[in-house]
Amino acid sequence: MSSNESGGNDLGLTLGMLTLRIWLAMRSFQTGLEKYAGMKADDTAVELDGEPNTYGLTEETMEKTYSFSDYHGVPAALADKFAKEPLIPGFFLKIYDATLGPILIILGITLLIGICTRFTLFAMGLVYCSLTFGLILIKQDAGVAWLGIHIIMVVLALTLARYNRLAIMNKF
Repeated sequence: MSSNESGGNDLGLTLGMLTLRIWLAMRSFQTGLEKYAGMKADDTAVELDGEPNTYGLTEETMEKTYSFSDYHGVPAALADKFAKEPLIPGFFLKIYDATLGPILIILGITLLIGICTRFTLFAMGLVYCSLTFGLILIKQDAGVAWLGIHIIMVVLALTLARYNRLAIMNKF
């Protein structure tokens, strides 16, 4: 009798689950972190022959930074479209905007570590469903398709949850 038939551990399924867990965790964490990204402009003097020029010429360089002051849970361009939607109350949009980044970061860390993996995956699926709802309202079909792929990956990870190893509180 093979290990699959006897209910034993199957290394391929365990590694598949671990790979999904890592990918979904990185995706969630990085997406949440990018909510804090901004650009900082810096003017530097143009050098001529290795020396700063005497004409006052400068060039502007943009540098990506991360800070609490740059936080936007919902990008401004999309927030304007959502604000015009009658199915999204303004107070709900403000709450969603304020919490989306931290929620994605927390879910990413929790999934990567393996804390209550099934509940974390379910919560992640609910976040992706809520994002899908918003994108359907503003007719962003490409984003809806991408989120559909994420939902499929979450469902696959939930299906493989019994093979979840290297996790804390594996029961949940």
